[in-house]
Amino acid sequence: MRLGELAAHLAGAELHGDPSVEITRVTHDSRACDEGSLFVAIRGLAADGNDFIDAARGKGAAAVVSEEPPRGDVPWVRVPDAREALALFSADVLDHPGRKLDLVGVTGTNGKTTTAYMIDSALREAGDTVGLMGTVEYRIGDRVAEAVRTTPEASDLQTYLRQMVDAGCRRAVLEVSSHSLALKRVHGLEFAVAVFTNLSRDHLDFHGDMDSYFAAKRVLFDSLLREDGHAVINVDDDHGAELARTTTRAVSTCSLSPGADFTAEDVHLSLDGTRFRARTPAGVFEVQTPLLGRFNVLNALGAFGCALALGVPPDAVQRGIASLKGVPGRIERVDVGQDFTVLVDYAHTDDALKNLLETVRELNPRRLITVFGCGGDRDRSKRPLMGAVAARLSDVVILTSDNPRSEPPEAIIEEVRRGILPGRVEETQVIVDRREAIARALELGREGVVIVIAGKGHETYQVLRDRKVPFDDRQVARDMLARPAGAGRKR
Repeated sequence: MRLGELAAHLAGAELHGDPSVEITRVTHDSRACDEGSLFVAIRGLAADGNDFIDAARGKGAAAVVSEEPPRGDVPWVRVPDAREALALFSADVLDHPGRKLDLVGVTGTNGKTTTAYMIDSALREAGDTVGLMGTVEYRIGDRVAEAVRTTPEASDLQTYLRQMVDAGCRRAVLEVSSHSLALKRVHGLEFAVAVFTNLSRDHLDFHGDMDSYFAAKRVLFDSLLREDGHAVINVDDDHGAELARTTTRAVSTCSLSPGADFTAEDVHLSLDGTRFRARTPAGVFEVQTPLLGRFNVLNALGAFGCALALGVPPDAVQRGIASLKGVPGRIERVDVGQDFTVLVDYAHTDDALKNLLETVRELNPRRLITVFGCGGDRDRSKRPLMGAVAARLSDVVILTSDNPRSEPPEAIIEEVRRGILPGRVEETQVIVDRREAIARALELGREGVVIVIAGKGHETYQVLRDRKVPFDDRQVARDMLARPAGAGRKR
């Protein structure tokens, strides 16, 4: 497209320079610029894109978009909101790929990834070619790419959507983070279905308070631009109940109690999986899943509601949920033949840890051993809360390092310990080295014991002060258990 055409599509945009300049791509990354690029200078949390305009020009950028007045003789579009411009101009240049897809947005504090995988699986069982974007990975049809962040920056997101369309996808399932909503990464996208899982304390280092956090989440539902847009909402969550009352598009409610559109009956939980009857507007259906826990019943109901809203036959939804063997790092079992259970999970908030440990408690373990830490340079208020939850629901708690980033791990652990009241747990140990902490937990494994390793889930690295090092909880535990004379072998 020509620069003048782009500028004309955005209210308040002021074009300075040649309107005939040809734009072939849009980017916020000066390093990615080349001939024909439109560089959008964004004021980020850590850096200001306006400081990299000369670098972008040096790489061949044809023009600049900024909230600041023009500099020099470079073609320049001054805009009121650079993030909004990035989203809309990226879509324009790529011929609005999102309009060629049925878009599903899944948001909430916990359960986004599992719900998105369930929806993806149901759609594939129905014969669709599907795109998936989220915390663990990006899928473009059958091609898999590593996820950079849960919801990528707008220009990257639009590029992935374009690739999905080119790969023959008709539908795409996106995990939509609160950051992406606040920072307008999904601005302008027209979602067919928006799913709300729940809301609990997280990311307050970014949002400031729960009201602001919820306000970011509800943007997805306020922006259901398609006239046939549909919201699927867990009303067992207080914020979800409010959302269901105020959302203007069609709403399907989900609950573990009677009265909602999608409810569960005769729920059976075990370490082998979960089964229940789903009561839906389309009838009552038996649902089985290898996934563990009562909260995965709610995730399955949300997936059922979303798939039916998209016209997927109920039997395809049943098959899709049943065929999903697991989600990376979400109550993922590590099993090499030991006579106790090892589960790795991404739970990194007090509510997620509570749900996880309550799930395990419902399965009546002989003993529950929890290994976890808290990330550095993130919301500190949840640290003692996570300590309190672990102490209340575990028999043994082993505190360790997570991703300490720039903070001393010992200081983070001390903040977690403040939430552990005397007498609330049989035993608390502090082992700063995460590998040693996992080894100690496995040494305590016996028949009937469940060991939970929480906080990092699918991550394959650990972020230290000045570097990122390889570290995968699942592989570390697997290697230790597989040693011929190692801890936890069957006795």
